[in-house]
Amino acid sequence: MLQFVGKAQAYPPKRLAEDRARDFQEIANLYAPAAAEDQAGRCSQCGVPYCTVHCPLHNHIPDWLRLTAEGRLREAYELSNSTSTMPEICGRICPQDRLCEGNCVIEFSGHGAVTIGSVEKFITDTAWEEGWVEPLVPGPARGQSVGVIGAGPAGLTAAEYLRVQGYDVHVYDRHDRAGGLLTYGIPGFKLEKPVVMRRVERLKAGGIVFHEGFEVGRDATLADLRARHDALLVATGVYKARAIEVPGGDARHVVAALDYLTASNRKSFGDTVAAFEDGSLDAAGKNVVVIGGGDTAMDCVRTAIRQGAKSVKCLYRRDRANMPGSQREVANAEEEGAEFVWLAAPAAFEDGGVRANRMRLGAPDASGRRAPEVDPGAGETFAADLIVKALGFDAEDLPTLWGSAELGVSRWGTVLVDGKTLMTSLDGVFAAGDIVRGASLVVWAIRDGRDVATSMHKYLRAKAKAEKVAA
Repeated sequence: MLQFVGKAQAYPPKRLAEDRARDFQEIANLYAPAAAEDQAGRCSQCGVPYCTVHCPLHNHIPDWLRLTAEGRLREAYELSNSTSTMPEICGRICPQDRLCEGNCVIEFSGHGAVTIGSVEKFITDTAWEEGWVEPLVPGPARGQSVGVIGAGPAGLTAAEYLRVQGYDVHVYDRHDRAGGLLTYGIPGFKLEKPVVMRRVERLKAGGIVFHEGFEVGRDATLADLRARHDALLVATGVYKARAIEVPGGDARHVVAALDYLTASNRKSFGDTVAAFEDGSLDAAGKNVVVIGGGDTAMDCVRTAIRQGAKSVKCLYRRDRANMPGSQREVANAEEEGAEFVWLAAPAAFEDGGVRANRMRLGAPDASGRRAPEVDPGAGETFAADLIVKALGFDAEDLPTLWGSAELGVSRWGTVLVDGKTLMTSLDGVFAAGDIVRGASLVVWAIRDGRDVATSMHKYLRAKAKAEKVAA
């Protein structure tokens, strides 16, 4: 250990940009075991591990780094797996530069952070290859059932923990495959789909029942599901695209980011996608402009490059230093040929182009970030045959969609829960993940799924006890 002075930071080498821009495979390979051990050995084993503090799951990062450095990979995996239901997924898509690695003590010392995410990915992928990932074994049957609405990371995490406790678990999801945004929202070059599907298959093999292609409000009301189960979890995430209030926003060549990414991911599964086949959601040969500065915008930019776009530009209203997305993703996109236009915001969408205002940063807003404002007299037009809106997501109107006006929601449409129990305004109905906190990170959804499973377990035990006394 403590090799950070004499051993340089080294991530797994990325494939050449011109090669990786032609496919949807992940851009970097796994470490060789010796390299992973060397990089894990750079950990300083500090007394107050800021990496753990800043990880939403509070993973035991220094401990499994030490085990990896010592070649004790199975123990490292078991420790990593003890706090996370999807460590290899977090290792791939967590913004480590803003969380664990960004708060590494070695990073502060100027020696470059320990490559925590890449080591985490290496540990768990090795565990899958070696057969160390054990089947999901349900606990003794309790005679109670739980319904989970939404098969994204929060729902899948809660379903796993509740199944281990012995509950019958049914997961309802509108899509034909489980995984939520892991499956249809994140491109394969960041998260290859077999990585997600093997997690889902493990849950199915453990007795969790999946009802795919099931829409609450169409196939059953919320009241129907409440009658069917002893407790419910709402873990739908947030899918409603934020609008851009500019002229031309409803034009056919202006599309929502999630529609665009879902079509691309479906093609990677081999599905027939009509909107892709007719060219409306295919960037091939087109001038593409993506509006936004978050990780979803980066996904769209890099997807368009792989689809063979003629040019790809990303317009963001603030500067590079103030963008919300990962700087690593920006660098990857630039390497692959994307052009970023900072301090630019759309004024109108036109046939064949985007008329944009040039922006400048004014006084700080309520969040402390300098608010963008139009720079008078400055503007520019960019050629665009396909415009992708990637401004984030809001909650859908669940009380209306589900015929459940009594479900309490905030003014933003997110579901209101008790801070301690995570129960909604309806008895026995809980909520977790983005539908509660708003659009956030996968790692926070996993954390919320873990927390709500604990709360639901307490509720269900109390319910069973009360029913026994009443009988």
